[in-house]
Amino acid sequence: MSLHYTLSVVQAPKVTSKAMGPQREGSLPGLNKSASLWADMARWFGDDIRSILLNLKGVDFNEVEELRLRVGQPLLVRTFDKDLFINQEGLAASPQKAYFIKHEDLASAIERMTHSSVYAVEEDLKQGFITLPGGNRVGITGEAVLLNGQIQTIKHISSLNLRIAREIRGLSLKILPLLLSSDGSICHTLIISPPRAGKTTLLRDLIRSISNGVSQVGLKGQTVGVVDERGELAGMWQGVPTYDLGFRTDVLDGCPKASGMSMMVRSMSPQVLAMDEIGHTDDVIAIADALRTGVRILSTAHASSIEEAQNRPVITHLLDQGVFERLVVLSRQHGPGTIEGVYDLRTGRIL
Repeated sequence: MSLHYTLSVVQAPKVTSKAMGPQREGSLPGLNKSASLWADMARWFGDDIRSILLNLKGVDFNEVEELRLRVGQPLLVRTFDKDLFINQEGLAASPQKAYFIKHEDLASAIERMTHSSVYAVEEDLKQGFITLPGGNRVGITGEAVLLNGQIQTIKHISSLNLRIAREIRGLSLKILPLLLSSDGSICHTLIISPPRAGKTTLLRDLIRSISNGVSQVGLKGQTVGVVDERGELAGMWQGVPTYDLGFRTDVLDGCPKASGMSMMVRSMSPQVLAMDEIGHTDDVIAIADALRTGVRILSTAHASSIEEAQNRPVITHLLDQGVFERLVVLSRQHGPGTIEGVYDLRTGRIL
């Protein structure tokens, strides 16, 4: 079976709750709701994996972060606090007694996730992922196909990592007052965290809060331009965001951040420009251009600490140039979304 396929238009599920981590409020109640969400997720897989997910027992979908399929290795479900190996009957088991992934399982999944044509997702494959409707991202590894030293696609796919996207309303209210300047405008803010620590989820909720306004902290609603290169922030489906990003938000989906920032500033006149995972030299140039228009910058980057962020050349350049006024550091210490600190980069104080 070929592993070259186009993005399906079947909408993937998203999960909404009020806080992150095992202790959060607002969990989806009841086994029936969890089973329904597993059924929605199962549609992306072939018969064997779909049957396992439909019969999965004792695993609340609302606790799941990742579903990992590696050829020749046991099926793995990662929750907030543990790894579960799953057997043919849908039960947690030892790795040796779990269901072992076959090439056919990955081929069937890729066929469904891309609707049998790779060409529509080639640009994403060059970066090692595809994004499903609803914002769920699927990481992909295998054999990289190179042309003049540049990755063209991935073939002989050997593993998939389906990361469950989540919408957590109200998460941003914990830190929003710390991100406001004396005149009530949003400070240029960078959110950093290691993988799976909630930076995209926090950014999504900040966008909605800023767009709608929050009267409790004196924040008026502002026009927000979102450059959603990977399709995770808005979860666009047929041109409509799956996630609620607010009344005054415009989304540019699937566009490289550097190009998208320029397009947004020219065409939509945002007061705040938001994007996920900056890290390329082109991003620095585009941010500098946007700053000249008076737009406020709200972004994220991969890093576990300030020290780690300073070891990334692009991030270091932006910090050294004084682009950002606030730095938010997240971790998983007490579950995803743990706020380690909010820093005023102009004074060096922890707020």
